[in-house]
This record gives sequence, C-alpha cells and structure tokens, in this order.
Amino acid sequence: MERRVRRMNLKKLVTAAVCTMLMAAVAFTAGCGGEKKSDKKVLKVGMECAYAPYNWSQTKADGGAVKIAGSNEYAYGYDVMMAKKLADSMGADLEIHKIEWDGLAPAVVSGKIDAAIAGMSITSKRKETVDFTKPYYYATVVALVKKDSEQAKAQSVADLKGSVATSQLNTIWYDQIDQVPDVKKLPAIDTVPGMIVALTSGKCNLIVTDIPTAKAAAFANPELTVLNFEEGKGFKTSREDVEIGIAVKKGNTELVKAMDAVLEKMTAADFDKMMDEAIKKQPLAQ
Repeated sequence: MERRVRRMNLKKLVTAAVCTMLMAAVAFTAGCGGEKKSDKKVLKVGMECAYAPYNWSQTKADGGAVKIAGSNEYAYGYDVMMAKKLADSMGADLEIHKIEWDGLAPAVVSGKIDAAIAGMSITSKRKETVDFTKPYYYATVVALVKKDSEQAKAQSVADLKGSVATSQLNTIWYDQIDQVPDVKKLPAIDTVPGMIVALTSGKCNLIVTDIPTAKAAAFANPELTVLNFEEGKGFKTSREDVEIGIAVKKGNTELVKAMDAVLEKMTAADFDKMMDEAIKKQPLAQ
C-alpha cells in the first residue's frame, strides 16, 4: 500500500513538472508574440521647437502638431510637416525631441535622435561630424529691420553701413553680418525669439537671417519689414549657405536614401508652398 502511494506521488510530481514546462513554453511564446507587436519603426527627430516658421511649440495638438517626447507640449511648423511626410513614407511613427540648437548635432552623433530637421545649413564644417540629405529647403539670406528706421530705406547691403546688428548663435547668418560696412556687431543670441526681441526693443537695428525666419517675424510683428535686395546688391552667399538639409549620423546611408527618395520628388516651389503654410499657422501670426 505504501509503495503504491509513493508511485502515485511520483506520477503526480512528473505530471506537475511537465505542466510547468508547458506553461513556461507558452509564456515564452506569448512573450515573443508581444515583442513582434512593438517592432514598428520609430523615427526620432530633433529640433529646437522655438524657431518659427521652421518649428515651434504649442499647448495643443491643433493643426496636426506632434507631441514633444517627455513633455505636455506639441511641436509644429515646416520641419514637423516635413518630418511627418518622411516618417509616413517609411512607415514609421514620428517622435519629436526638443533640443537646444547647439545640442542637435551632438544628439545625432550620439544616436539620441535619428535626424535633426531644424533649418540647418549644409556646410562643410558640419559635414565633418554628420551626414546630410538632399536640401529640403533653399533659404536666401536677408535683412530684417524696423519699418520706421533708416535701415528700411536701404537698397543694398552697402546702404546698411554703420548698423548695429546681431543674429543667432552658430549660424551662417551671424557670419554674414561682416559684409555690412562699419557694422557694430553685437554678440550672437541663442534663439530666434531672442534676436527678434533685440530688434523690436531697440538693442539693435538690424538682424541678418534667412527669408523664412524674416518673413515669419514680419508677419507676426507689423512694425518689422524684410529687405530682400536685388541680385548683386544682397548678401554674398555660397551654395552651402542657402541649402538647408537634414542631419543624420555619419554612415547611416539607409536613412539618407530613404529620405532622399522623398525629397528628390519635391521642387523648390513645393518647399515654398509648405513654408508659406507654416508661416500662416505659426502661433504669433494668429
């Protein structure tokens, strides 16, 4: 009798062990299935979210804005419109990261973000640390001044002689200031809103920037005007000064090709149309 009980106990133990193994196998299989469900690609894009009309932040998801990672705010603007277009073409979810201008390239290099779509000129210096796509915008360099100032009468860069000028930190615009004769060049400013305040408050009487930024500022501030001089009388720029590209990590040819496949189908007119839409939608314009 005692032997039969022992045999029955042994049978129960074996059965229990088999059941445990089967349950573990099922759990492992379920886990694998769960991982596959979360395999959708995510395109992580960095921008300042404070550089209208290229990009800005807002409190609601109005107009197709995208939530900023780790924030209760949303990002929108030309760069977000373009990022959404690119992410959709790749079948990826778009994730926007708010990063200060000086931190964008390092974030790309470190892999924190996949790309910086932030109105960045394709310069030789930047190419030393990151790769670029084809241009996603062409930005002429212009002057932004107050309508009631002496500078507003200028017909050329030479006519801006003696101006007090500034622009944004680490941009090609700040270097262009040197073309103004006898200019008093103030230290560069971290953000676009900051440099607009410098102009409207009278700290300076000239801002050198690109045409989208200038048009957006004038659209939002009626007391400002854009000086886009005739050919030969404006700021002298190189091709790399006006070609705006998307920065990606060096060697990431797959991402560059995927984005270029979309950009090469678009024309300068397509870019301008999208930019005009962004200018009209910027928060300060409402």
